[in-house]
Amino acid sequence: MGTVDEIEMSGHNMEQVEHDAKTIISTIVICTVLSLKLMRWLETRKHHQVISKVRLRREEALRNMKRVMNRIKEMDACNVKIQSVLFLSLRDLCKLITEENVSPCYVLHAYLEKALEAARKFNCITEFFPECEAQLLEIEGKTKGLLYGIPVSIKENINYKGYDSTCGLRKFTNKPADEDSVIVQVLKRQGAIPFVKTNVPQTLLSYECSNPIYGQTINPHNSGRTSGGSSGGEAALIAAGGSILGIGTDVGGSIRFPAAFCGICGFKPTANRLSKKGLSVSVPGQKTVESMIGPLARDVDSLALCMKALLCEDMFRLDPSVPPVPFNDELYSNIKPLRIGYFESDGYWIPTPSMKRAIMETKQLLEGAGHTLVSFTPPKMYYAMNELIFKGLLADHGATLVENLKGDIIDPTLRPQISAYIMPGAVKKILYFLLKPFSPRVADSFKAMGGIGSVKELWKHHSDALAYREQYMNAWRQQNIDVLLCPSLGPAFNIGYAGKLTAATSYTIIFNLLNFPAGVVPVTTVTEEDEEELKNYTGYNNDFWDKTFKKAVSGGVGLPLAVQCAALPWHDELCLCFMREVERLVGMKKLT
Repeated sequence: MGTVDEIEMSGHNMEQVEHDAKTIISTIVICTVLSLKLMRWLETRKHHQVISKVRLRREEALRNMKRVMNRIKEMDACNVKIQSVLFLSLRDLCKLITEENVSPCYVLHAYLEKALEAARKFNCITEFFPECEAQLLEIEGKTKGLLYGIPVSIKENINYKGYDSTCGLRKFTNKPADEDSVIVQVLKRQGAIPFVKTNVPQTLLSYECSNPIYGQTINPHNSGRTSGGSSGGEAALIAAGGSILGIGTDVGGSIRFPAAFCGICGFKPTANRLSKKGLSVSVPGQKTVESMIGPLARDVDSLALCMKALLCEDMFRLDPSVPPVPFNDELYSNIKPLRIGYFESDGYWIPTPSMKRAIMETKQLLEGAGHTLVSFTPPKMYYAMNELIFKGLLADHGATLVENLKGDIIDPTLRPQISAYIMPGAVKKILYFLLKPFSPRVADSFKAMGGIGSVKELWKHHSDALAYREQYMNAWRQQNIDVLLCPSLGPAFNIGYAGKLTAATSYTIIFNLLNFPAGVVPVTTVTEEDEEELKNYTGYNNDFWDKTFKKAVSGGVGLPLAVQCAALPWHDELCLCFMREVERLVGMKKLT
């Protein structure tokens, strides 16, 4: 047995050891935290360096764009002048070029000048293709395709050899495409001249056009509004007069949202009607909601002419997975009265007063022209959104999306979406139970974000989606309708709101689930009366989404409003025919 001194010494040593251990542990924790912060700082610094280099490259591209524009202006072939070239329709411009009444180089010069102006004002261009200058010489003497000499803009995620398709993600920067996408190859073979790439939202899964690499694209009608997404750069450029024809992609309304927000026309064909080979995407493999490539333009006939040009032997040969079905001019030119289904509300997302007015005024115009309008009720929209669309998009619990965003800076406009997607499953369940009594839509969306747990469940999900499509088509057949008239979300949102209102995509994304061709046509603008009525808007049940939506669209007097037209799968030409009829009647009304 030790002495008192020995016991005290032993106790003191134990205290010292304990103190030393705590110090070591504290030091390790502090060093670990500091190391993680340092690594994060270095990663962020590296990210900003990448962004800085890409933006410097774009600035040089825009300067080069001006140099090329000036060289083209000096070419002898540009002596012919036509003052209104920027205001011509695509069909009229094609005719003038083919008949050699105006030269392709003059047309390209005119659009380069206008596009450069739009890029500075609205931040809609990400790349310039100096190869367009050489293409002017290459197309001379060749067989004149349907788009001979027409400058065409393409969305940033469409591959063009030698240039990035980033989807607004750092992961895909400095990885230029090895070859042109099929769509670009076909455009070139039809005599078109791709000349710029246009901006997109980060990941493409947003209808606000902003990303950390290239920044925010704004709406040409109002600098405080988004141009829409994900083909927002395309819509802004065309609306600003800097392009006569653009190619975008649509996975939930990504052509139709920006077209409607910017007051132009946009068309999403039946999936696989056009080739998707050579597109960059952020969530490959997702099959529930069909993505598609399609055109944007100022008028419907330009969309139809583009479709006709693309649906050619070159496309069918370059991509044998595309059905060899040429454009049906007879169906597009149909002048027979149509039996048209319509609805003001899908029952899931209550439209604004201006959206309702756009539908009802268009309905009256169609009835006045001899068409038959019948009320149509979309079946089980609540089920479609929560059990099919949300679950399908996040079948992997958002893992692929999160992986592609790893180490990236999240764009502020996308952050609300991503925060919800990456939220732990337990937290989503708690929010579901807490919100269910007073905000069932929001609650059910959290439940749907739980994704799909197994391959067996995924197969059942795909089976359920097919069953729903059949149910929707049965409702269509019971009403014996040819086409469908329905709302398009609008007006353009105030910047910063789209990421908070993902579920507001219900009016467009439903046709991706169904794989119906669909397009938008501008028909009117927001009035003071619409704005006054909006003050009383309560939406579905005046929940968080309804209140946020009201703020998003407020103050929109004078902004464009569109309607949406849809048809059954593979009836793309009939859908375009219907869109053209709406456009014709709206145009006639403006003249009276």
